[in-house]
Amino acid sequence: MDGRDVVITGIGMVSALGVGAQQNWDNLSVGAAPVFDSEKFAPYTVHPLPEIDWAEQISKRDQRQMEAWQRIGTYTAGLALDDAGLKDKQEFTSTMDMIVAAAGGERDVDVDTMILAEAGGDASDAATVVNEKLTTELRPTLFLAQLSNLLAGNISIVHKVTGSSRTFMGEEGAGISAVLTAAARIRAGQSTHVLVGASFNTEHPDMLLGYEIGHHLKRDGWTSVWHRQDSEGGGIITGSGGTFLVLEARSHAEARGARIYATLESVEADQGNNDQTATGERLGKISAATKLGDANYIISAASGAKERTEIEKEFLNSALKAVPVRGVASAVGHMREVQFPFAVALAALSLHHEKPVEQMDSRFEVGITDKPERVGVLSLGYEDAEGAALLTPANGGKV
Repeated sequence: MDGRDVVITGIGMVSALGVGAQQNWDNLSVGAAPVFDSEKFAPYTVHPLPEIDWAEQISKRDQRQMEAWQRIGTYTAGLALDDAGLKDKQEFTSTMDMIVAAAGGERDVDVDTMILAEAGGDASDAATVVNEKLTTELRPTLFLAQLSNLLAGNISIVHKVTGSSRTFMGEEGAGISAVLTAAARIRAGQSTHVLVGASFNTEHPDMLLGYEIGHHLKRDGWTSVWHRQDSEGGGIITGSGGTFLVLEARSHAEARGARIYATLESVEADQGNNDQTATGERLGKISAATKLGDANYIISAASGAKERTEIEKEFLNSALKAVPVRGVASAVGHMREVQFPFAVALAALSLHHEKPVEQMDSRFEVGITDKPERVGVLSLGYEDAEGAALLTPANGGKV
């Protein structure tokens, strides 16, 4: 063990399966049925947000300034700080660094609908319509509400996290890079404690529109993330949720007597040409660097996107065929930037509770009887970006 080991001391989670790390763990550890809605946004299925009392973490005055994606993130960040024993302790939050993965805010659906309806002619007409509407229909303040770094700003205001702040954009890649950068800063001695995470609200028409323009969404109801190749549409079922983690240097955590969930041994990321050969090579590289082959099992953040998920399945079946896997998107949906932090949080909970996540699809996922000592995480973005991590118990472990 080393004083600069990266350890996880706080977990905040919200998904369709519940509010808080304990509810999510309780459901995922027993293989509870997924919660989804195939009617509200038909023909698309979503994993909706559960009922949340926002006032538990955010004052009503502050809530009025936030769109749903900001409330999800600010609320979940508060859960993580509470869980780590750092909430309202400004001697810690004032020096706490923050790294957030976030997309732009929720768009003006009425204006988008107007543009889509009126720009149905040729390309030159469409360009004219778009330019006209941009100058006449959009409120200047709308652009302020869409800024991705507003989530970090709200967390700073509400929870007094006022160290350095970074916001990454880029869908799943942003979530991977956020965790990787937070861990790297701790190992380099640049940070002692970091709040890192993401949030996503899929229950807003513009979010689904963005996926469907690229033909990514599944159109014929719910199935396991591993069995969508023959389904109608692109394969993705989205979900609303958020995950924030408190990462600390081991020496910092131990000095304040913190409870440690797990040790984040390694994190790797890559991105490039997304054909099967090139992607497989990159997966081999990051899995070797993180020693995924030594894991007792792997928590996969597979999106369900047909081509990319088939590439991941092929890699798992060939290079890592001896390692069981769990595809969490079957249970909570594809949460974009949240995918990787959520999987890392779940791996930490698994080690803490000394129990694996339950099977979600017995056709692809095999049973696990041994107590996990090393849990891997693997994430392929639905279009690009790959990430991997390995976690060991609180006191570290030989890998």
